[in-house]
Amino acid sequence: MSAASPTITGVATSLRTLYFVRFGFAVVWAALVFAVGSSLSPLTTVLLVVYPLFDAAAAIVDLRSTRAAGSSVFLLYVNMALSIAAAVGLALAATSGTPALLRVWGAWALTAGLVQFIVGLRRRALGGQWVMIISGGLSVFVGGAFIAMSSGDAASLANLGGYAALGGVFFLISALRLRRAVKGL
Repeated sequence: MSAASPTITGVATSLRTLYFVRFGFAVVWAALVFAVGSSLSPLTTVLLVVYPLFDAAAAIVDLRSTRAAGSSVFLLYVNMALSIAAAVGLALAATSGTPALLRVWGAWALTAGLVQFIVGLRRRALGGQWVMIISGGLSVFVGGAFIAMSSGDAASLANLGGYAALGGVFFLISALRLRRAVKGL
């Protein structure tokens, strides 16, 4: 093991735990959106605002857990800012309807996906990050799709549940792949 191994192992352990929590949250959130997301309501709006706020909180946990390793600190701050801006934007867009919500969500998914892609690239030595790289890249494309979808007849908030569920699966796979780094291999 190299001198950096204890730091890498500690970061991997923290990220693994965070990724498991993010998986659980995404699955529960997606189920709730599938249950109530067919129409815009105050409950749907709250659910939509909560998701990026949870993402911002996860970025804070990530930052605190990985700061000692110098792991993408600036990008985590960017992610926090994007997520908070998305929460505010979603709250405001809710007064304009589903297309506006999909545009805001799409812009957030696109920009946050790009950040996730870059963070995954920078952390690839930890293991399990190829999944985060793929997830970030897909988020960029899906974000664009949400923006495009907002002007069509297929505009539905329930689609966001599928996005979150898939993202949760990516977090689960990454957490499982981080097991090697946690064991210090």
